[in-house]
Amino acid sequence: MAAIAERLTSIWEETPGLASWLTTVDHKRIGKRYIATAFVFFVLAGLEAMVIRVQLARPDQALVSPDAYNQLFTMHGITMIFLFATPILSGFGNFFVPLMIGARDMAFPRLNAFGYWVFLFAGLFMSFSLIIGKAPTDGWFNYVPFALTHYSPGLNIDFYGLGIIFIGISSTTGAINFIVTIFKMRAPGMSINRMPLFVWAVLSTAFAIVFALPSLTVANVLLELDRKAGFHFYDVSHGGDPILWQHLFWIFGHPDVYIIVLPALGMVSTILPVFSRRPIVAYPYVALSTVAVGIVGFGVWVHHMFATGLPQLSMTFFSAASMMVVIPSGIQMFAWVITIIKGRPVYTVPFLFIIGFIVTFLIGGLTGPMFAAVPFDQQITDSYFVVAHFHYVLFGGAVFPIFGALYYWLPKMTGRLMNERLGKLSFWLIFIGFQVTFFPMHIMGLLGMPRRIYTYQAGLGWDVWNMISSIGSFILAAGVLAFIVDYFFSVRRGRPAGDNPWAADTLEWAISSPPPAYNFESIPHVRSREPLWEQPGLPEEIRRGTAGPVLDEGHATVATSVLDADTEEILEMPGESSWPVVTALGMLVVFSALLVSHLALAAVGLLIMAWGIAGWLWNTGDVTTL
Repeated sequence: MAAIAERLTSIWEETPGLASWLTTVDHKRIGKRYIATAFVFFVLAGLEAMVIRVQLARPDQALVSPDAYNQLFTMHGITMIFLFATPILSGFGNFFVPLMIGARDMAFPRLNAFGYWVFLFAGLFMSFSLIIGKAPTDGWFNYVPFALTHYSPGLNIDFYGLGIIFIGISSTTGAINFIVTIFKMRAPGMSINRMPLFVWAVLSTAFAIVFALPSLTVANVLLELDRKAGFHFYDVSHGGDPILWQHLFWIFGHPDVYIIVLPALGMVSTILPVFSRRPIVAYPYVALSTVAVGIVGFGVWVHHMFATGLPQLSMTFFSAASMMVVIPSGIQMFAWVITIIKGRPVYTVPFLFIIGFIVTFLIGGLTGPMFAAVPFDQQITDSYFVVAHFHYVLFGGAVFPIFGALYYWLPKMTGRLMNERLGKLSFWLIFIGFQVTFFPMHIMGLLGMPRRIYTYQAGLGWDVWNMISSIGSFILAAGVLAFIVDYFFSVRRGRPAGDNPWAADTLEWAISSPPPAYNFESIPHVRSREPLWEQPGLPEEIRRGTAGPVLDEGHATVATSVLDADTEEILEMPGESSWPVVTALGMLVVFSALLVSHLALAAVGLLIMAWGIAGWLWNTGDVTTL
């Protein structure tokens, strides 16, 4: 066993030092970078929200100027949606999908590294706008005509348009990588009806990204052509149509809700059975409903536009479709609840966050169908009721599972258990703080408070509710701070986690914590949906090299068939490379040059990109031929 591990380590372990930090293609290191970087953006978005809540705590406040306020609430939305929620879930997918399906890496390791660098550079590009006081000011949806040069003549909106196109490249490459990895890299025997539900969720999300993101990219390309080159796609005075922007944006925008929520639902379906001490109820229906949510989500975008004067017949169709989307979500909710009732729950910190998710997501789910009713939607459009619902669905639907996943999977990533007392403190502060912050917003909205206002007069009935909401935001922030303290304490002084501290059922718990560079000593052969529960000797077989092929003669892993996961071929995998970061750096130069309309600098960026792509394709790296 030791000899196998030594040989595999010599093949798969990357060169230590700063150079390796730039050239790594290890999916685990890239996954940790996604998570860490996205969490930093989460903290920044939280600080922006705190300033907003202080500004609105009392009537007639003047903590920040109206322009700064517009920049803050816009960057809060952009950061939470594009720089935190989607990338951190991608980080969990990067780290754990190959481990959960028994692979040694993602299908395209260098493309994986490229996606991270693009995400990092795009995030810095967009965040720099706030530092120089030129951040976008028209909300995360950036409606025209306000986003056209007549109303927004500076660089603010260009940071938005170019930044969204930039970060979309990262999301698209990552989605393609996940699709190929899940379809072709599963361990022998892991047929498609044996995949972990988190893998199902990542797969559905990847397809949603591939089909939804082009619409947003096109919308922003047309916007930048209007702003930079004198086109008139959205200019009514020259035959353009502002409603075109709303259609293009929400064709992406509503599926994006599920792009964010679906991986989180997969986390719930993975974590909840472990602490319920039984397999999830109705696995086939949960898997099918995961796919159905992703599909139906493409047919409901117009419910964001019920107040724009669209034909009544079309609104009726989309109203019905918006009602239908609750059916697959309801199937999953019933499956989770019945799994808990039929099991023997163990109330650890990860499980508490999952329970908090179920409660919060249920409240958001109950207000969701209300928006499908056209008359109600038209009454509360652009009110704080929408803000409350949005946060109950996205914070409740994504952030609670993310924290649950951090407490569940960090022991595997770091080899150390988190502190249970600090974890429970963090949960209760976050849960109570969230409810105190966002539930009053339902009442504010029904009392007529519009969203995106800088201040308000006293005596409108909003004063007390705004103060309560602002107090709740500080409680919520204290919960996040407790998690950060817990993390740094546990990484240094936490108890050793061991291979499988939760007695979990999926393949990532069959190997050491943290995982070795090569993941598995031998590629496991899977014979059930819960391999560690139904194949109890599998971890020892993997370590002995008898679970399946060892592949210790080169940098290689197994490729299998799409449906039944029958072994088809042995794939040679590329080693570490500097070309992904060079290519992404060239892309950063291009977008920065387009921002200031410097065509010569853009040409330099294109040359850097061409050099990076040429080196990428020419230099195959350290690949051992089998």
